[in-house]
Amino acid sequence: MTERVEGHGGALALAALRAYGVREMFTLSGGHVFPLYDAAHTTGFPLYDVRHEQSAVFAAEAVAKLQRRPGLAVLTAGPGVTNGVSGLTSAFFNASPVLVLGGRAPQFRWGSGSLQEMDHLPLVAPVTKHAETVFTADDIPRAVCAALTTALTPHRGPVFLDFPLEAIFSVGDADLPAPTPVAPVEPDPDEVTKAARLIAAAARPVIIAGSDVYAGDAVAALREAAEALQVPVFTNGMGRGALPPQHPLAFAKARRVALGDADVVVVVGTPLDFRLSFGDFGDAAVVHVVDAPTQRAGHVQPAASPAGDLRLILSAFADHTGDRAEHADWIERLRTAEDAARARDAAEMAADTDPIRPARVYGELRRALAPDAITIGDGGDFVSYAGRYLEPSQPGTWLDPGPYGCLGTGMGYAMGARVSHPDRQVCVLMGDGAAGFSLMDVESLVRQRLPVVIVVGNNGIWGLEKHPMRAMYGYDVAADLQPELRYDKVVEALGGAGETVAKAADLGPALGRAFDAGVPYLVNVLTDPADAYPRSSNLA
Repeated sequence: MTERVEGHGGALALAALRAYGVREMFTLSGGHVFPLYDAAHTTGFPLYDVRHEQSAVFAAEAVAKLQRRPGLAVLTAGPGVTNGVSGLTSAFFNASPVLVLGGRAPQFRWGSGSLQEMDHLPLVAPVTKHAETVFTADDIPRAVCAALTTALTPHRGPVFLDFPLEAIFSVGDADLPAPTPVAPVEPDPDEVTKAARLIAAAARPVIIAGSDVYAGDAVAALREAAEALQVPVFTNGMGRGALPPQHPLAFAKARRVALGDADVVVVVGTPLDFRLSFGDFGDAAVVHVVDAPTQRAGHVQPAASPAGDLRLILSAFADHTGDRAEHADWIERLRTAEDAARARDAAEMAADTDPIRPARVYGELRRALAPDAITIGDGGDFVSYAGRYLEPSQPGTWLDPGPYGCLGTGMGYAMGARVSHPDRQVCVLMGDGAAGFSLMDVESLVRQRLPVVIVVGNNGIWGLEKHPMRAMYGYDVAADLQPELRYDKVVEALGGAGETVAKAADLGPALGRAFDAGVPYLVNVLTDPADAYPRSSNLA
């Protein structure tokens, strides 16, 4: 069934966006996209603006991640689009269904040197599932609907459309197709059975569940499979919290023991990339469960790799009726390692040192964060500790840059998280290096009354670079920042509030003030520059 819509190009686009459940627009003002603003303003469609286009795309990605629906960023032509490319690339690596609508110089003058005239498509095509220029107003509803369907089809990802000036400013009319639900991808039943038999027969199996488990709404199916087959579960990305920390099959600290001694490693909904040793787990057989055939690893040969709707695959694992090995001893062994690691971590998180150790920051945060808090990691060394010490209680509450590792996500993710969950705590964990990428967008949060808490681990260096470079060469360059810089004063100047903390005993009270403030509040924690995380990344 179709609906006839008419209006200028912005109104036609917005009609299609509403039909797909898009409920807000993130942007930075630009004349090439005025009709989209007009359509939003005149119909009460929420519009949030930022100070750098990357933040608009990151905000849209946060909505897409948290709400499992399309997020929308609108960017003006030329530099507006190019400033958003890092955000698009992160969304591509994270399989986030983001739609970026770009302005474009007029087609009838193309090649004459109009303001901000450039062809965006060659730049964005490699990092989107679909990129297209829409040349007429009448074609806009069709293009928007098709792009959103593509973004939502597994393997999900960002899409891009741009509109020449004469197309988006012109009046048109067109049919608005009803959204077509994305059909689940049916996995090969033989491959599913093969994988289930391997898992059930294993003596020491392990499951690692990633972001696509949450994105594909397969959390319940994961729990059913783990419980039915009695397999310990580790998580990464937005899979974190899929099993609550108190679940008897939930593990976080014993990963080295588990992956070192497992005979079958089941990786579900996350790539076999650098975060997972590129899929090399020694003599263990690898079962790679993916949501689309395109996501099967090409650099390793898994023992089985079912591809399709993760709910269907995991439910089939749970229903497996073949022989099953006993895993009680294996689970107990991992629990012993887990408990020992927790005891070590507890001591580190209570460390009363001067300067403050990053572990102590996370010890205090564990007490301050509500179970449903949205926690955002934007940084390298400081945020690596978050992956170790913070354990989300619920799925869909953890946002980090993902495998692309792009800094600067913090304020955009915070905006998208606050819009998505206005009644929850939103806490950004930020290194002092990362603060340089997006802190100006605190002004956007202040102006639009979007309170968040920002905790900066301020050690005055690029920690993931300074220590390794010194170890390799005996010196380091381009790795120092201004020590003890007052990032809290920056936030105050932008209309928020904050304070600097130099003593471990002052951390708890400062966090209490931050969460009660009702405005963007930055806790600037002076941490020990000698205390570097021992691995390159723990954002897994």
